[in-house]
Amino acid sequence: MAKIVSLAEAVGDNVRDGDTVAMEGFTHLIPYAAGHEVIRQGRKDLYLVRMTPDILYDQLIGVGAARGMKFSWGGNPGVGSLHRFRDAVENQWPRPLEIEEHSHAAMANAYEAGAANLPFATLRGYIGADLPKVNPNIKSVACPFTGEVLAAVPAIRPDVTIIHAQRADRKGNVLIEGIVGVQKEAVLAAKRSIVTVEEIVDELNPPSPNSLVLPSWAVTSVAHVPGGAFPSYAHGYYPRSNAFYIGWDEIARDRDSFTAWIKENVLDARPEDFAKHAGSKPAKAA
Repeated sequence: MAKIVSLAEAVGDNVRDGDTVAMEGFTHLIPYAAGHEVIRQGRKDLYLVRMTPDILYDQLIGVGAARGMKFSWGGNPGVGSLHRFRDAVENQWPRPLEIEEHSHAAMANAYEAGAANLPFATLRGYIGADLPKVNPNIKSVACPFTGEVLAAVPAIRPDVTIIHAQRADRKGNVLIEGIVGVQKEAVLAAKRSIVTVEEIVDELNPPSPNSLVLPSWAVTSVAHVPGGAFPSYAHGYYPRSNAFYIGWDEIARDRDSFTAWIKENVLDARPEDFAKHAGSKPAKAA
């Protein structure tokens, strides 16, 4: 059953050197505060998994926390490249980075296979694509019933999955509203999980039509971190900071400016600093 703890305790208990770590959240609810705590605690040799790695993984790669990454798209959304990611691949700075690229469909199916405790996922995909030529973990399998040749990829089974959500109740049940992405599958596929939330409430009701509830038994640790998804957005709470994503392009281009930003905004900061982005109360649904 989920324990409600501080973010420092959640990361300290659940994220270990060498772990395979998934931090999911699609366009919103990206767990920035939790990722920063991973950096502050000096975790290293992590194998990062994420469907759409953006600025948060750029930061983790740039500080040398990652030995590799499995992903299906990488970039600064609407802006351009991830410069710390690119520097690691092209110049091995601050350390070499192993990469394994997939399609979105393959990643989503691989999470679902992991959640179902299956060894691999099958899908109709990669037809005419070049990724199988460079990724040995993309294979094919014939359907035993029809003979149709399907793509096959290994299931994703993280040691720990980290997500952000809108609310949790005092028993540790978690409510996610808006774009739900693969958070449910990523949590169910993992050995351990951390969920940071905007609020801890007595009751989760009423959830919106486009929502899901992760039951307490599926979650390891819950931490109350208002604003913890900034600069991404939390549906119903605060908007995306487009200015931050634009500004990150210049910060991350230069190793020294990146290192200075990390020191000031991560190493010398606290999870409580995210609260200033949360606003005083949730916005009402339209």
